[in-house]
Amino acid sequence: MKKLLIYLKEYRKESILAPLFKMLEASFELLVPLVMAAIMDQGIANQDMPYIWKMAMLLLLLAVVGLASSLTAQYFAAKAAVGFSTKVKHVLFRHIQTLSFSDLDHVGTPALINHMTSDMNQVQNGVNMVLRLFLRSPFIVFGAMIMAFTIDWKNALVFVVVIPLLTVVVVGIMLLTIPKYRTVQEALDRVLGITRENLTGVRVIRAFHQEEQEQMHFYEQNDELTRLQLFVGRISAFMNPLTFILVNAGVIALLWSGAVQVNIGNLTQGEVVALVNYMNQILVELVKLANLVITITKAVACGNRIQTILEIPAAQTFSDIPVAEQPAADIAVEFQNVSFTYHGGGDKALCHLNLKVKRGETIGIIGGTGSGKSTMIHLIPRFYDATEGKVLVDGVDVMKYPKEQLRSKIGIVMQKAVLFQGSIRENIAWGNESAGEDEIIHALELAQGMEFVNQKEGGLDAHVTQSGKNLSGGQRQRLTVARALVRKPEILILDDSTSALDYATDAKLRQAIQTLSYDPTVFIVSQRTVSIRHADRIVVLDDGEIAGIGTHEELLNSCDVYREIYESQYHKEVQGA
Repeated sequence: MKKLLIYLKEYRKESILAPLFKMLEASFELLVPLVMAAIMDQGIANQDMPYIWKMAMLLLLLAVVGLASSLTAQYFAAKAAVGFSTKVKHVLFRHIQTLSFSDLDHVGTPALINHMTSDMNQVQNGVNMVLRLFLRSPFIVFGAMIMAFTIDWKNALVFVVVIPLLTVVVVGIMLLTIPKYRTVQEALDRVLGITRENLTGVRVIRAFHQEEQEQMHFYEQNDELTRLQLFVGRISAFMNPLTFILVNAGVIALLWSGAVQVNIGNLTQGEVVALVNYMNQILVELVKLANLVITITKAVACGNRIQTILEIPAAQTFSDIPVAEQPAADIAVEFQNVSFTYHGGGDKALCHLNLKVKRGETIGIIGGTGSGKSTMIHLIPRFYDATEGKVLVDGVDVMKYPKEQLRSKIGIVMQKAVLFQGSIRENIAWGNESAGEDEIIHALELAQGMEFVNQKEGGLDAHVTQSGKNLSGGQRQRLTVARALVRKPEILILDDSTSALDYATDAKLRQAIQTLSYDPTVFIVSQRTVSIRHADRIVVLDDGEIAGIGTHEELLNSCDVYREIYESQYHKEVQGA
C-alpha cells in the first residue's frame, strides 16, 4: 500500500489543505463550549440580553466558518482521493495490458476485476477518510483535554483517567476485529466470484438444470460471510456501550466534582457544562477514530492486493529496435526444438517441436483436446514465450522484434469469438483502423459475413452489444475472421475459429482465403479433419509432440493418431463434403 501512495504526489496541495481545513473546523468546534459557558455565566446569570445576542451571533459565526471549513476540507479530500484512485486505476489497467498470457492465467480474470472495482473503491474511501479525520480526531481529543485544563485542572484530571481507558477499549476492540475484517473481505471475494460466475454462465446452469445446486453453493458461501460479519459485528457492538459507560462515568464524576466546586465558588455552572461538552466531544471523536482505523485496515488490505498485481514483473520484454526488413524469406515461420511449460504446470505442454513453414503455405494443425494446438500457434505472436528453443518469423527470432512490428505481421482469430460494444464497422476496423468501407466490405465477403450484415438494420453501422450477445455464434466468428482479414496479414492464424459454422460455409471460407491476392502464410487449427484436409501440410499433435506431418492422404497411411481422428469423424465428413 505504501508504494501506491506515490500516486498521491500529484495531489500534494489537496492532501495538505484537506486536513488543515479540518483542523481549522475542529478549532472552532473547541471554542463552542467556552462560548456557551460565557452565555450561561454572564448573559443568563446577569440577564444581559445584548451580551446573549452577541454571543449567539458569535456561535452562528463559528458554525458558518466551521461549515465552510468542513466543506472546503471535504472538497480537497474528495479531489485527492478520486484523483489518486483514477491514477492508480490507469496504472493498474496499463500494467494488466503488459501481463503475459501466463500471468493472466495465473491471476485470473475475476480477481483482476475485483482489484479494479471493489478494491479500488475501498482504497479511495480510505484515502478520503484519512485526509478528513486522521488528524482531526486526535486534535479534538487532545484539544478538548487541554481546554478542560484551562478551565480547571483538578476536574480535568477526570479526562486523564477516562481517555486512557477509552483508548484501551477502542484499541482492544480494533485489534480483535482487524484480522476478522480481513477474513470477511476474503469471504466477500468468494461470494462475488460465485455471483459473477453464475451470472456469466446462467445459460449453461439452466441448460443442465443446476439451479438448485448453484443456489445451495451460493447459500453456503453467503451464510459463511454472514456468520463472519455477525461475529465481527458483535465484537464491534461492544465498543459503543463500553465507551458510553466510561464517558458517562466521567460525566458523573465531573458533575459530582463540579457541583462541589460550584457550591464553594471555585467553578461556575457554565464551566461545568463546558467540561461535560468536552467529554462528549472526546467520545464522538474516539468512536470516529475507531471506525477510521477499521476503514484504513480495509483500504490497506485492498491496497496490498492491488500492489501485488503491480509488482508482477513483466514476464515479456520487447526490443525497441525495429528489425530491418529483409527480402522475403522462403521460410515464413520456423520452430526450432521448441518446448513450453505453463506457469505452475508440471509436464510440458509442448515438447521439442521442429517445423519449417514456407511463405504462402497453408498448414493445418490437428490433435486431441489438450494436445497443444493453441499453445503452439500462440508462440508465434509471443502471447507466450517458449521455455526452450526458438520461434522464428521471416528468419528472425520473435524475441528480437518490437511488439508492434511482430504483431502487425500477424492476423489471429481466437477460439472464442470476442466482439466489443459498438458497431460492426468499428469491430472490424480493430484489425486496420485506416481501412476504408470497400476494404471492410471485401473482408466481410471473404469471411462469408456480408449476407447477414446486409440483413441487419443499419448494415455496417448495426449495433453490437457487449461481447456480441445479440449475434449468433457463427455470426460472431465470421466477424472476427473479417477483422483479421482486413489487416491483410503476412501470417493468418485461424484457431478453431469456424467451429460454429456449417460445413458449406466453412468450405466457402477456406476457398475464399485461398484466393487472397497477397498469398499469406495460413495456420488452420481445427478439431475437424474436413477443415484441414486440403491444407498443403497437416501437423498432428499428440500430448505436446508432433505425431506426424504430411498431406491428408500421407497421414492416413502413416499416422495412427490422424487416422483415428479421421475415422471417428468419417460419416460426418462424408455428409459435409
